[in-house]
Amino acid sequence: MARKILVLGETKENELRNVSFEAIAAAHKAAEGGEVVGVLFGEGAASHAEAMIQHGADRVIVSEMDELKQYTTDAYMQAMEQVCEEEQAEGLVIGHTSSGKDLAPRLSRKLSSGLITDCVEIEGEGTNAQYIRPVYSGKAFEKIKMEDGFLFITIRPNNIPALEADSSRSGNIDTKTFTISNLRTIIKEVVKKSTGGIDLAEANIIVAGGRGVKSAEGFKPLEELAGVLGAAIGASRGACDADYCDYALQIGQTGKVVTPDLYIAAGISGAIQHLAGMSNSKVIVAINKDPEAPIFEVADYGIVGDLFDVIPALTEEFKKVTAS
Repeated sequence: MARKILVLGETKENELRNVSFEAIAAAHKAAEGGEVVGVLFGEGAASHAEAMIQHGADRVIVSEMDELKQYTTDAYMQAMEQVCEEEQAEGLVIGHTSSGKDLAPRLSRKLSSGLITDCVEIEGEGTNAQYIRPVYSGKAFEKIKMEDGFLFITIRPNNIPALEADSSRSGNIDTKTFTISNLRTIIKEVVKKSTGGIDLAEANIIVAGGRGVKSAEGFKPLEELAGVLGAAIGASRGACDADYCDYALQIGQTGKVVTPDLYIAAGISGAIQHLAGMSNSKVIVAINKDPEAPIFEVADYGIVGDLFDVIPALTEEFKKVTAS
């Protein structure tokens, strides 16, 4: 049965995040031939609407109201509640990002709907679709089927492939205003803190360091390798606690959950809290002096050795490969 499904797009530093396109692909599976409607809020939202259409949205609703310029829970919740009511949609898909995780449970309560969070795969289509999500820190997976009611899901970035962009697609772009009141939070200024570039949540390759890097200086060989590979830099909590790097780089149960195509773990022992954040990476390469380190149990490839010898050697080899 065809259904209308909404997709809330997300921007970061005036760029549309890839998870927005992945959410559109997920919405198409849920819509079963029905309409997929993109929703974009914030400054410059209209400039990204065409990209959502090219990636599969049939039309896009945009709003550049001052109250929606930056994400706040109250403003986005009020706006999305009104969109859902006006559109009479049967479902909503958003990214399982920091803002998505904040918004989804609150909006679900407002809509009196169920909520399936952190989906990494969808089997089947429409009302027969099953939504797969990891449980127990990634040790197992559960399949959930929504029998009836409003379908509300969040998807983990970098798991559900986006549809191929089609520049010939066209669709309406509707500008809306909403009634937004009683805001408890108003953002006056955003101060950006640089963490090295590529977004960890959407990175295809990650080079991560642990306590084995020994110091902040010890991250330099990893950064050089990341530069050659076009990778993001990550870290274990141990490295962050030791003040070798910023907590914004932390991967794990209390940090970011990532699923890159390639995860290189250097000097990371593999505590269960860290594994919870990266064990679903497609290919894991572990580098550690200790052959008994737990990280080797989840690694596809393991190198027993000093990271300060191994990482520079890998960097040189990758330079040769990329040059050719």
